Amino acid sequence: MKVLVVDDSGVMRKIIIRSLNAVGVNDVVEAADGQEGFNLFQADQFDLVLTDWNMPVRSGLEFVKDIRASGSKVPIMMVTTEAQKSQVIAAIQAGVTDYLTKPFENDTLRAKLDKYVVVG
Repeated sequence: MKVLVVDDSGVMRKIIIRSLNAVGVNDVVEAADGQEGFNLFQADQFDLVLTDWNMPVRSGLEFVKDIRASGSKVPIMMVTTEAQKSQVIAAIQAGVTDYLTKPFENDTLRAKLDKYVVVG
């Protein structure tokens, strides 16, 4: 399984990647904003995308819309501090498959990943 992690915080990318590694996902590519993430997405095949909402250059919401406009059905999890109901609805309408609010416990991320991660 190959996962793309897009977040402008290097620390948060490391936390997410560590959690992915803990459930057996070691093929992880990272990007610092939605534009870099979309460039990587277009250049490779991913089984899951995890993205932040608030990022410079191109937001996570714009990134999600770009992925869906490309015709891809890849599962996308929004991992963000944005937790207002209207924002969750906007993310789902844009094509987000799942939503995780920061800060999160590793167990919570693992439980969500279990829906998408096929290890082995």
